[in-house]
Amino acid sequence: MSQITLIRHGQANSNARTEDDYDRLSELGHQQAAWLGDYFRTSGERFARVYSGTLRRHVETAQSMGIGAEPVQDPRLNELAYFTMAQAMQAQHGVPIPKDREEFLTHLPLMFRTWQEDRLTDIPETFATFETRVRAALTEIADGHGPALVVTSGGLIGMAMRVTMGLDLQAMTHACLAIQNTSVHRWTRLPAGLALTQFNALPHLDTIERRHAQTHL
Repeated sequence: MSQITLIRHGQANSNARTEDDYDRLSELGHQQAAWLGDYFRTSGERFARVYSGTLRRHVETAQSMGIGAEPVQDPRLNELAYFTMAQAMQAQHGVPIPKDREEFLTHLPLMFRTWQEDRLTDIPETFATFETRVRAALTEIADGHGPALVVTSGGLIGMAMRVTMGLDLQAMTHACLAIQNTSVHRWTRLPAGLALTQFNALPHLDTIERRHAQTHL
């Protein structure tokens, strides 16, 4: 049976307010990724196939993990355009862009609902388009042979949970809010489809000395 391991990228530029400014790892983000790579090597983990999105933070995470194989870069594994949509929410619905994580916790569910209801315009893709591309990418990877590693983003991992587990929007949003940087998520291919077997694991950060490195943003 094929196994797919999805990794959220390391901590990026959490002070950013645009897609481009966000799209680079912080010093801590590089360290998180290096620790994860070390964990996979010491635990004897091997991947027959490696994929990533095309965003800079995806590529940098894979490089800092030092996993050896050059990832196959696939734009279908890229994150949703959060900052672009947040700007549209402010311009079209008067909802301010969040200034911190506390505001983000209430902003994301509202934005996702507005997005799903097609009440955001001038954005890169609809909710349905995002869902379709994530489903297609997962299906294609699952059809391959051997364990696969995928470096991607939290929103895509949340959507992967939705399409494989039938989550409603609220459950998907809650999952997205919980996902931490360089967290490990696994699916196993069963005859009836992909089954989630691990969520938001941080084996490389689960020590007293490294708990400071468990980050969401």
